[in-house]
Amino acid sequence: MVFLRKYLESCGCEPDLIALIRLISRQMDPIRKAFLDNQMYEHTLNASGELQAQMDTWADEHLIKVVGESGLVRELASEEQADIIRFENSRCEYCMVMDPLDGSSLISTNLAVGTIVGIYENGGVLQPGSKLRAAFYTLFGPLTVLVVSVGKGVQSFAWDPESEHYLLLKDHFSVPEGKQYGTGGVRNEWLLPHLKVIEYFDQNGFKIRYSGSFVADCHQLLVYGGIYTYPGSEKSPNGKFRLLFEANPLGFIITQAGGRITDGRRNILNIVPEKHHQKTPVYIGSKGIIEKIEEIYKNL
Repeated sequence: MVFLRKYLESCGCEPDLIALIRLISRQMDPIRKAFLDNQMYEHTLNASGELQAQMDTWADEHLIKVVGESGLVRELASEEQADIIRFENSRCEYCMVMDPLDGSSLISTNLAVGTIVGIYENGGVLQPGSKLRAAFYTLFGPLTVLVVSVGKGVQSFAWDPESEHYLLLKDHFSVPEGKQYGTGGVRNEWLLPHLKVIEYFDQNGFKIRYSGSFVADCHQLLVYGGIYTYPGSEKSPNGKFRLLFEANPLGFIITQAGGRITDGRRNILNIVPEKHHQKTPVYIGSKGIIEKIEEIYKNL
């Protein structure tokens, strides 16, 4: 059996990075257990103006506490926090971005949700996704699955509650050229380029597959290929997804698996963030489909 720690050591990760990834990954067990007592919505909004679920708040506070006490992270940005958090007592210069619980609107329906994390070595959280040192997400489904990349491909691990270890589940992902798509947004608000993209999908026999959880939809891309998108619209030209907390970590992982991520005109991983709650339109998935989407945008 290959454990998470053994894999990270084999990749040449420095001890502090291994400690940080393992520390955060081991918090998924208490987060999963907390679902039972945190099923409702709060009466508060997060930094993006969205209604918070109790689990959003619980997971956010828990991870901030654990990371802050670890001495491994200098700077942290969370989707649930209005401001960037600095830990002046840190002995390391790692900077971390996170969506503590992506897809939390699905908690009441018991569908898959997850935690998304990106780690930079230094320089603060306002860096392009191409400079990520590591990115990973946890998907809470029938198994608690950790999908991780440290820049050497993409692997998945499953949490074994008996041994309390993450065991290697799949040692290499390669995004296939699938023919499925999911899209967010309101159709009568879509802009012309996106309408042309959807027209291309329909004309070429693509099937619709969409869960409502970005992390779950991206996990499907690793397995089946295809495309997931949340485009810009007339009301929200920059789309819905946050560049730091969602697009960059998941885009890094999909790219490491041979896929791509774009806003329709450029590689999202090359965008230098101007603010930590910056949003971006997203097309993410199979490389060939992304190339076709950029061709459609370019010709309009």
